[in-house]
Amino acid sequence: MFLEKLKTLNNQFKEVEKQLRDFSIISNHEKYKELTKHYSYLRHIAENYAKYSKFLNDIKDAEDLKKSDDFEIRGMAFAEYDNLISKKEKFESEVKALLIPPDPNENKNIIVEIRAGAGGDEAALFVGDLYRMYIKFADRNNWEYEVINFSLTGLGGYKEIIFEVSGDKVWRYFKFERGVHRVQRVPDTETSGRVHTSTVTVAVIPEVEEVDCKIRMEDLRIDTYRASGAGGQHVNKTDSAIRITHLPTGLVVTCQDERSQIKNRVKAFKVLRAKLYEQKVMEQEKQLSSERKQQVGSGDRSEKIRTYNFFQNRITDHRIGYSVYNITEVMDGNLSELVSKLIEVDAEAKFKGNNI
Repeated sequence: MFLEKLKTLNNQFKEVEKQLRDFSIISNHEKYKELTKHYSYLRHIAENYAKYSKFLNDIKDAEDLKKSDDFEIRGMAFAEYDNLISKKEKFESEVKALLIPPDPNENKNIIVEIRAGAGGDEAALFVGDLYRMYIKFADRNNWEYEVINFSLTGLGGYKEIIFEVSGDKVWRYFKFERGVHRVQRVPDTETSGRVHTSTVTVAVIPEVEEVDCKIRMEDLRIDTYRASGAGGQHVNKTDSAIRITHLPTGLVVTCQDERSQIKNRVKAFKVLRAKLYEQKVMEQEKQLSSERKQQVGSGDRSEKIRTYNFFQNRITDHRIGYSVYNITEVMDGNLSELVSKLIEVDAEAKFKGNNI
């Protein structure tokens, strides 16, 4: 399989190289830019294909020399053969990751939405717990974060909270959080000690630039209103909160975190662009259902991905059937073990799949 993938990508490299000499493509700026980027990725693969082919030829030569009548040559051939096999295996391990095309969102910042699902007040409290878990995870990785919008409940929980995380490779480590998180524990409000099951939905959306997702102003209805919640004397005196409705899709985005209407407007547009881009991507992915089956998870918001069982001190990720028994540490932001396992399994699935 390894050789076949290298050979396939090497053939693609030759084809792209040929296309880049085509004047009709050179004159098409967008197409040329896309092919140039792909060419850069494939060129590295082609170089490694040449190295791997040499390994295979050298191994074949050493294998032939192992049959020599000359005792000294035969002994050298056996030693060389073992050395080449060892180098080949190391080479395969190093190059394997390169056979998985880079994620287009790899270097993008993200917007995270956490919403309460089934479970009433307990679900709302767990929204707050997950939010604190994620910002502690961000702190451990020196990432920056900023709240965009939130809606509080009476007991100190959140109906929803939306925040931005920025930093190196945040998408890689957050993208597996998309889906339904289930919590099983005894709520603080439960007097009989009965375990409750609640759910929370997490969405992780890559931020996009204006050039990636153009928004027509005539497709928008923008409303201002007075913010509620924290803010002291400022609250209910200035129309600083922003609500943007995208009329063609019905998407609604609100932001009231900042005291400045302009700042809230900028944040709201950022979320709207990301959501519209996510819709577009999800529509494309639905057309590639066979490919999506190779992934750790589809990222669909309705997909139950993880259970947090406080009574058993266990967190289970259902996509890979993997459990950890350090729930306190994980809730304190130590997500490294779970996330590393998900990245490993996802990479293996992509390598074995047909999506290269």
